[in-house]
Amino acid sequence: MHKPTAGWHADTIAIHGGEAPQDPHGALVAPLYQTSTFVFDSTHQGGQRFAGEEAGYIYSRLGNPTVNQLEQRIAELEGMQAGAAAATGMGAVAATMMAFLQQGDHVVASDAIYGCSFALFDHLFRRFGVEVSFVDMSDLEQTKAAFRDNTQLVFLETPANPHLKLVDIAAVSKLAHHHKARLVVDNTFMTPLLQRPGEFGADLVVHSATKYLNGHGDVVAGLVTGRSEDIELIKFTTLKDMGATMSPHDAWLILRGLKTLPVRMQRHCENALAVVAFLQEMQPAGMISRLYFPGVNQDEQSSHESDLLQTQMKAAGAVIAFDMSDGFRAATRLLDQLSMIKLAVSLGDAESLIQHPASMTHSPLTPEARAAAGIGDGLVRLSVGLEHADDIITDLRQAFTSLKKGAENTALNTD
Repeated sequence: MHKPTAGWHADTIAIHGGEAPQDPHGALVAPLYQTSTFVFDSTHQGGQRFAGEEAGYIYSRLGNPTVNQLEQRIAELEGMQAGAAAATGMGAVAATMMAFLQQGDHVVASDAIYGCSFALFDHLFRRFGVEVSFVDMSDLEQTKAAFRDNTQLVFLETPANPHLKLVDIAAVSKLAHHHKARLVVDNTFMTPLLQRPGEFGADLVVHSATKYLNGHGDVVAGLVTGRSEDIELIKFTTLKDMGATMSPHDAWLILRGLKTLPVRMQRHCENALAVVAFLQEMQPAGMISRLYFPGVNQDEQSSHESDLLQTQMKAAGAVIAFDMSDGFRAATRLLDQLSMIKLAVSLGDAESLIQHPASMTHSPLTPEARAAAGIGDGLVRLSVGLEHADDIITDLRQAFTSLKKGAENTALNTD
C-alpha cells in the first residue's frame, strides 16, 4: 500500500514517492509497463474509459502506470498537486505554454533562457499571433512595465541559462498574479532538492529531466508540475494531441536515477564549490574577466543574488560560467585543450561537461538578443560532474596553462 509522503523528507520521496502498482510477485522495483496499449475486459469498459466514466489505462500516449509513478514522484518532490511527463524538456515547455495561449495573447519572458525556449517563443509563437516581451527579470521595474492587459503567462529560469543570473521568484509571482497571469518557472538547474518555485508562488514548474533528475546522460525527457486542473488541461490537450509524451522505458530510467538524486546533488554541489575556488585563483592572472556563480560577490547585483541564494535556494547548484578575457578565441581554445572534461552540451550528468553557449546552446538567439542577455562570445558554461574534484581541477589547470603558454609563444613570435 502506498504511504502518504506529507511527513517525509525530500531524500525519502526521491526513493519512495509516487504510487506504484503492486507487483503480484513482490518485486522491490515496480514493473516497467513497456506497452503501447491496454486490453479492456469488455466493450462496455472500453467505452466507459474513453468517456472518462471509469478510471483505467487505454493507450500509453494517454497514460501509463510507469509514467504515472514518475509524474506523481516529481509532483511530490516539488510540493505540487500533479505532474505531467513529456518526451523532452522542450516538449514540456511547449505543451505547458501552448495549453494556456491563443492568438492575440502576450507572454513576458526572461531575457536569459535556454536557446530553444527562446526560439519557440520568439520565432514560432509569433507565427501564431502570440507576442513575447523579453525582459531582464532581475529588474522588477522593467518587468512590471512589460505587462499588458493581454499577458497570460510569465516564463523564467533561475538560475538563468547560461550565466546563472538569479530572479526573485516571489516578487515576479506577485506581479504575475496581480495581472492574473500564470508564472512558469524552469527549475532544471536546481532540481526540487535545491529550490521549490511553488513555495514562492510559481503556478507551474518545468524540468528537462534529461539533466539532473535522470543524471546518467542516457535519456531525453521533460516534466511539468502544478495544480491538478492545470496539469489535466496540459495532459489532455497539447501534450496528448501534439504527441510529445514520454515513453515508459524513459520514465523507468528516470525513476531509477531519482533514487540517487540526493547523494548526487550533494557531490555535484561540493565539487562545484571546489572548482569555483580554483577559478577564482585564475582571475588575478587575467585570463578570466568574470565568474558567474550564485553567491560569488563581485558587484552590487551579485550581492543581491546572495540574498536570494539564502532565501529561495538551498545551495548554489553545480553549473558555473565564466567570461574569458580574450573572448571567443580564448574560450574555444581553452575548451579544445581539455581532456577528461567532455566538450558537450547538456548538464547534470555524472560526467563534467563544458560548452560554448554563443556558438552552441544559445546560437538560436540573435547577436542582439545574446548581447542583451549578457551572453558574450567569450562565455564558457561548465556543468561540474561527479568525478573527484581534484581531477576536474587538474584538467582545467592544464588547459589554462596550455592556453597561457600558447599566448606567450604567439607574443614572442610576433615580437
